[in-house]
Formats: sequence, structure tokens, C-alpha cells
Amino acid sequence: MIRVLVAGLGNMGQSHALAYHNDPAFQIVGLVNRSVPDLPEALRSYPLSHDYAEALERLKPDLVCVATYSDSHADYAVAAMEAGAHVFVEKPLATTVADAERVVATATRLNRKLVVGYILRHHPSWQRLIAEARDLGGPYVFRLNLNQQSSGPTWEVHKALMQTTPPIVDCGVHYVDVMCQITDAAPVEVRGMGLRLSDEIAPEMYNYGHFQVLFADGSCGWYEAGWGPMMSDTAFFVKDVVSPRGAVSIRMPESARSDDIDTHTKTSTLRIHRVGQGDEDLNMTDEPGHQALCDREQAFVARAIREDLDLGRHMTDAVRSLAICLAADESVRTGHPVKL
Repeated sequence: MIRVLVAGLGNMGQSHALAYHNDPAFQIVGLVNRSVPDLPEALRSYPLSHDYAEALERLKPDLVCVATYSDSHADYAVAAMEAGAHVFVEKPLATTVADAERVVATATRLNRKLVVGYILRHHPSWQRLIAEARDLGGPYVFRLNLNQQSSGPTWEVHKALMQTTPPIVDCGVHYVDVMCQITDAAPVEVRGMGLRLSDEIAPEMYNYGHFQVLFADGSCGWYEAGWGPMMSDTAFFVKDVVSPRGAVSIRMPESARSDDIDTHTKTSTLRIHRVGQGDEDLNMTDEPGHQALCDREQAFVARAIREDLDLGRHMTDAVRSLAICLAADESVRTGHPVKL
């Protein structure tokens, strides 16, 4: 049984903790959060600490789940590995490329498993989208966005996230990772723009942004992300991959809500358009929901540990997607393209 310590009990931390609770491969030995969280009944019996370093030293877990705010990911992950634990860390891996590389170097040096929370990699619909797009062949145009008309508690969560991470980085790493899996070509340049649309966030932060990324094989793509009550919920979830031979697209139902966490992963219908052959719609209504995807993700972590899986490519991809999104953030802030 894998003894696990969960650090950070927001939406994702609680979802991962529930995955551990329900999977006999794991035993939760402790939870860590700076404040006292409102936990679901299933998690209330586990011991709660407010001091990560103390809990890590006292409990000596086999695995640490890092689901805190992004600026602590690197330090928490390195501390866990130095203490003898494997690590699952929510995306993004870090807030700088140097820190991300430091985490990967630590995992390599200490022979620890490091899994980054790219939940779409465990989603059957996204796996199918990637496979169908690769079958069409490139070069590709990627058209991806995730805008959220957030208000109330969801807007409070977004404002907290923006204390360390802009929207184009937070979820952008997911969709850039999808681009990179499809094209397999090196990114060469990133161009970004953004705007601060609310006085409720720091003057140096922006809650709307988009960027374009160019790849060595001629592929190009854009990603757009905006958070807040002012955002439009029209065309808020665009997921298109276009090639000379056709396109693969995710089509959402009219009832989809932009601030619903399940909307971020549900696909409803996958449309495959082939030039000269028409369209094929694949019904995805029985796909896993958010919690089921977290369950799959942690089952992969257990398998990576038990079967000693080679995660070298996974770690390299995590650094690459982060580097692209951070380059986009740099481009937004400087007004200049960034070469990679």
C-alpha cells in the first residue's frame, strides 16, 4: 500500500484525496492545508496539519500529492523527494522554467517518480482526439480556448490563483501539451497579448490573454483564456485541430456552463471532418466526469510506482509545455515575440 500525504485541499487537492481514499492501492496518512478546509465527509477522519515540513518529517510518506498554489509547487516537490517520497504535483509544475528543471533534476538524481497533473492525458476522448489528429497528418492549425464567466466563489478562486499565475499559464499548459503531443515538432516562437479587465486583481496581473505558438514543422496554434464575471460565454470552449486533410473538433452541448469544472473535461461529441468524405460524429456522453478522471490519474501514479515506469518523456513534456506558456506570459508583459 502506498502511504500518501496530500498538501493543498482546494478543488483539485480534495479530488485527488478522494481518489486516494477510494483506491485500495493508497493509504492517506495525512492532509496539509494552511487553513481549516470544508471537507467532504469521506475525508474528515484523516489527520489535518497546517505545517507541511513538519508533516513530511513526521509521517514519512511514500508519495506526496502537491496541490497547493503554483508558487510553492517546486519547493514542496523537491522537499518531498529529498525526504524519500515520490511526487504527484498539480500543473503547472512550477512558475519558472528553472524551477521546473530543478524539480525534474531532483527526480532524476534521486530516482523518484514525478507525475504532473495533466488530467487530459488520462481522458479517453482527448486520447481519441490526439490519435485522430495524428492520423490526419500535419502541418496543423490548433484553435483552443477556455474562457470562464466566473462569479461568486469561482471568481474568488480565480483571483486567488492570479496572485501567482495568469490564466494563459494555469490551464494553458494542458492545451499546449495536447498541441505538442499531436505535432511532435519543436516550438520555435511564441507571441502573446493580454489585458487586465478588473480592478480586483493586482495591477501587474491580467485576467484575459491569448497567444500564438509556431512549431518547426510549420504548425501553428493559438490558445485563449479569460476569467471573471465580465467574460463572454459565447464560444468559450473551442477545441479544433485542422490539417490539410480535415479537422477534429470537440462540440459542446448548448447547456454547457463556462464556470463548471466538469465542462473543462467533458467533450459530448467528437466530430471528425475528412476532406471529400464528410463528417463523422462520435458520441462521448458516457465519458468519465471530473472525479473519475482524477481516479484514473492516481491509478496511473500507483502503476508508475509499482511497475517502475519510465517517466522521462512525461517530465520533459511537462517542462516544455510550461516553457511555452511562460514565454507567452513574457510576450504579454514585454509586447515582443519570444524565441524558443
